[in-house]
Amino acid sequence: MALAAAVFDLDGTLVDSLDDLAASVGEVLRALGLRPVSRAEVRRFVGEGARSLVARSLAAAGSDVDVDAVMPRWQGVYAAHLLDRTRLYDGIAEVLAAAPKACGVLTNKPGAPARAIVHGLGLAARFSSVLGGDDAPKKPDPAGLLALCHSMDAAPAATALIGDSPLDVATARAAGTVAIAVAWGFTDEALLAAAGPDYLCRTPAELAALLRRL
Repeated sequence: MALAAAVFDLDGTLVDSLDDLAASVGEVLRALGLRPVSRAEVRRFVGEGARSLVARSLAAAGSDVDVDAVMPRWQGVYAAHLLDRTRLYDGIAEVLAAAPKACGVLTNKPGAPARAIVHGLGLAARFSSVLGGDDAPKKPDPAGLLALCHSMDAAPAATALIGDSPLDVATARAAGTVAIAVAWGFTDEALLAAAGPDYLCRTPAELAALLRRL
């Protein structure tokens, strides 16, 4: 079956947002009198949603502060700085040109900042919908992916989920879509390969060529 639609993860797949995520977490930790966590630590903490990122950062800084009390502060800081250094990965324009006409975004990041990033980077017209982790159950629950398939009138078997995390692979498997993993994001390639995607692409150029074939 030819590919009718593609759904993309956001952070680590379409955009490199690590510097802004690390800076926002660092600002909040410093305001609490805690040590900032490293960029490498934040890289490991991304993927399961904003609350998980903040909770894991607090734990790494040695704090038992209630994460729910910290979230409003972090949300305000991140909203003000989410496009300071966040950028498209090189080659993503080619990927989107090669992708099917029907495309969406599914991320565990909250929907408002996800849509702000997509809009701010000039991608809003390319995606029919951007679903965040507060718009649908978080990945690996397949509900958001299946909702996007329905909204794009695409059968799951004719849809690809493209992401940089084993969570994306698991979500694709649960929904019955094609699972495409990308190795330029926030997850080590060995972990992605172990998750068993249908395809593993190491560069955006490789992904664009794959999408043209499918």
